[in-house]
Amino acid sequence: MSRFDSWAQCPVCGGPLGPGDGGAARACPRCGFEVYDNPAPTASALVVRDDMLMLTRRAHEPRAGWWDLPGGFMDPGETPEQTVVRELTEETGLTVEVGELVGVFPDDYGENGIPTINLFYRATVAGGDERPADDVTEIGWFEPASIDPASLAFACCRDALVTFVRKS
Repeated sequence: MSRFDSWAQCPVCGGPLGPGDGGAARACPRCGFEVYDNPAPTASALVVRDDMLMLTRRAHEPRAGWWDLPGGFMDPGETPEQTVVRELTEETGLTVEVGELVGVFPDDYGENGIPTINLFYRATVAGGDERPADDVTEIGWFEPASIDPASLAFACCRDALVTFVRKS
């Protein structure tokens, strides 16, 4: 079952959409448009300062008010590392130095269950003025081993935390 099954008309030419083939979820026989049900890429950080791990509290749905690992969706043409730097600056006011890849975890995002593929990097604070902004209402610093994975907003964040603690 594809999240595009309910699409009846082509968003390009307005023609009727039919089932896709060769991996496409839906296809337009009139103009050739095809849509694939691929996961959206995200990149996030496990930011460490003085042996403490940064968590950010979500300002918006999905899961407003939950603790999260800072990060977000990749922009076209952006590397995952660039995404981490941009998102951390937007959300926390901090610039970070991106380190090693901790892991890559699949998940779903939001009410409609948009499939995501989530890359998590270790990062350290390089500068800036810490302040919650954009999608964040609060920034907290915690001992990594003391964080209950169930308190994090998304399964991919829980998986990243468990992997990070195990590797530390």
